[in-house]
Amino acid sequence: MTTIDVDRPVPYMERTRRYYRALGYEQDYVWATFADVPFTRLAKPLGATRIGLVTTASPLDRSNHDASGTRHVWSGSVAPPPQSLFTDNLAWDKDSTHTRDRESFLPIETMTALAREGRLGGLASHFHGVPTEYSHRKTLAEDAPQVLARLRDDGADAAILCAL
Repeated sequence: MTTIDVDRPVPYMERTRRYYRALGYEQDYVWATFADVPFTRLAKPLGATRIGLVTTASPLDRSNHDASGTRHVWSGSVAPPPQSLFTDNLAWDKDSTHTRDRESFLPIETMTALAREGRLGGLASHFHGVPTEYSHRKTLAEDAPQVLARLRDDGADAAILCAL
C-alpha cells in the first residue's frame, strides 16, 4: 500500500510538462508571466466596492461561438441568474466532482447575499464569460480588454475570476 503525503503540494507545473511531453510535444508549455502584475489594492472598503464576476464557462446555447467554433467574450445577467452553464469543454476533475451546482463556480446568490448584508458594496448587473484559450496574445490583446470594458460599463470596482 502506498502512503500519500496529504500535506505535500501537487507539483502541477512539472506534471503538466510531463503530460505534454508524453503527448509528443517537443516544446514545453510557456506559462504566462507579467513584469507588471495587473492587480492593485481596493480603492475603497469592500463594503463599498461593487464586484463583477468573471467565469470561464460558456452559455448553454453556445452563443459565444462564432461560425468557425472560436469562443468569444460574452455576458449574462445576474438577475435572474442562469440555472446552469456549459462546462464540459473545460478541464476539471470530472471523476471527482461535477458542475451541476452552478453556484459552486459562479456564486451569484452568495455575492448577492453578501451585498444585502453590507459586506460588499454590490454585485454588478452582469457576469462575464471569458474563453480559456491557449493563446497569450489573444487573451492579452482581445479578451482581457473586452472583459475590462464590460466590467467598467457595469460600474464594477473589482472583479472575481470564477474559473473552473
